[in-house]
Amino acid sequence: MFNYTVETSKSRDEAVHTLEENLKEEKFGVLWNFDLTAKLQEKGTDFGTPFTVLEVCNPQEANQILSEDLLVGYFLPCKIVVYEDNGTTKIGMPKPSALIEMVQNDSIKEIAVDIEERLIGCIDKSL
Repeated sequence: MFNYTVETSKSRDEAVHTLEENLKEEKFGVLWNFDLTAKLQEKGTDFGTPFTVLEVCNPQEANQILSEDLLVGYFLPCKIVVYEDNGTTKIGMPKPSALIEMVQNDSIKEIAVDIEERLIGCIDKSL
């Protein structure tokens, strides 16, 4: 499966706040907290599902992986989404290990797996 998605009893805002704190502990900065719902509504759509996209990055990890293969930049920064689905808040992300398969570079798979495990840890700690 290309994604990791879990449910939480927290509201979307509570989940985002907790997730941001947990990411800081793992030295991932939130580059952008994007309220996709508000932006789509601003543009005249009737999209009503509460949906937040966090773009996160650890500068040292990004430097290391980009030094190995610039094509990985197509996947950066990492995205974590928090959204409501039928009254349930969900937190999810595309798995870096799945994305890295697309560039077919075995030397960076370990880095992707490590990043994935740390991001999953941040998500799980946010539940």
